[in-house]
Amino acid sequence: MRIAVIVCRFPVLSETFILNQITGLIERGHEVDIYAEGWGDRSKVHPDVEKYRLLDRTYLLTEVPTNLVWRLLKGLGLFLENFYKAPRFLLKSLNVADYGLQAAGLWLMYSAISLINKQPYDLIHCQFGTQGYRGMFFRNVLHPQPKLIVTFRGHDISRYVFEHGDRIYDELFKTADFFLANCEFFRQRAIQLGCDPDRIAVHLSGLDCSKFTFTPRRLEPDSPVQIATTGRLVEKKGVEYAIRAVAQQAKTHPNIEYQIIGDGPLKDSLQALIQELNAVPYIKLVGWKNEQEIIQILEKTHLFIAPSITAQDGNQDAPINVLKEAMAMGLPVISTLHGGIPELVEDNISGFLVPERDVDALSEKLGYLIEHPDRWTEMGHAGRAFVEQHYDIHGLNDRLVQRYEQLLGRCELEGRSPLSSRIPAPATLHK
Repeated sequence: MRIAVIVCRFPVLSETFILNQITGLIERGHEVDIYAEGWGDRSKVHPDVEKYRLLDRTYLLTEVPTNLVWRLLKGLGLFLENFYKAPRFLLKSLNVADYGLQAAGLWLMYSAISLINKQPYDLIHCQFGTQGYRGMFFRNVLHPQPKLIVTFRGHDISRYVFEHGDRIYDELFKTADFFLANCEFFRQRAIQLGCDPDRIAVHLSGLDCSKFTFTPRRLEPDSPVQIATTGRLVEKKGVEYAIRAVAQQAKTHPNIEYQIIGDGPLKDSLQALIQELNAVPYIKLVGWKNEQEIIQILEKTHLFIAPSITAQDGNQDAPINVLKEAMAMGLPVISTLHGGIPELVEDNISGFLVPERDVDALSEKLGYLIEHPDRWTEMGHAGRAFVEQHYDIHGLNDRLVQRYEQLLGRCELEGRSPLSSRIPAPATLHK
C-alpha cells in the first residue's frame, strides 16, 4: 500500500506513538510519505528518524494564509509558478462546480501544490482530527480517490472542540471513511459529537516493550526514594500538584528525591513554586530528555507520578505513553481519574488513581507507597503484564494494517458487520 500520513509537525520527540506506526508500516513493506505543516526540532531526533531516513520521506504542506487577500495573491503566484508541472491537476483543484467552497476558498489548490507529481495513494491517514480537513482536500484532488482515515488522540477531541465548538467536525464525520481513537474515552467523545459509532474504533497507541527492561523495584538501605514525572510542562500535565504532594510528604519522609523530566511554558512558574516550598534540595526540573536518557533515569527510579488534569481550555489526555513506559519498566505509578488514564492504570493493582488536582490524595498515596516498598514488585509486575497485553506495538501495527486492508476491500470480510467490529479487539479494558 501507498500511504500518506498527515501530521502537524515532524519530527516531534514526544510523539513516538506516531513514529512507531510509521516505522511499523515501513517494516511491513508499505510505502509511507509524511506531510507536515512544519518541521519539528531536527537538531535532536529519535534514532528511528535517521534509521528509516524519514526526513527524506517528509514533505511540507503549503501554508494557507488566513487573510483572504493575501491567500488570493499568494495562491495566484503559486498557480503561475507550478501550472506547467501539472496543468490539469491544478485546474481540477479550482473547479467550483464540483468542489464548491473548498475550491473557491483555494484550499484545494494549496493542497494540490503539495501533491504535484506524487504517485497515487491508496490511503490517507490523518494523525489528529485537526489534520482531517487537509486530508479531505487531499482526497478530493487525488485520482483515483484514496480512502481517508482520521485518528483522534487528545487535544483534537478536547481543547480544539472547546475552542471551536461541538460542530467543528460535522463535515469530517460525513466525509471520512473511518475514524480511530486512542482510547474508549475519546471514542465516546467523538460519538457524542456526531461520529457514526459503526465508523469509529479504538486503536491504542503502543510501544515496543523490548526497549523497556523490566526491573523489580527495591529500596536499598539508606538510599533515597527516587520519584519521577515525565511530560511537557503545560497545565494539563498537572505537575504543580505533584510538586506540592512531594513537598508535603517530605515533611515526614525527608529521604526522597523527585526528578521532573520535560520542558515547556510553565518551567519558570514551576521552578518558582519549588523555591517557594523550600524544595530545591530534593525536587529538580531536569529538562527535556530523549527516549534513551529517560530510560536511564527511570532505571534508577522507584515510583512514577503522572498527575494529569483537565486544563482550563478543555485539554485532556489519553492513556499517556510515559505511563506505559514506566509501567513496562516495573514502576508502581500514581495517576489521576482523568481522560483515558483509567483505561491504563488499574487502581490498587498497578498503582493508584486519585481525583484531579487533589494534592492531599496524591500525597496520601505517595506516602503509602513510600512506607510499603513490599508492594512495589507486585504492582510493577501487574503494570508490565497489562502493557504487554494491550499496548504491544507489533500486534497493534498488524491490526492497523488489517484495518487498512478491510477499508480498501483487500481482505475477505465475514458477514456484514461494521468495520469497527471486524478487527479482533484487544482484551476488554477495565473501566
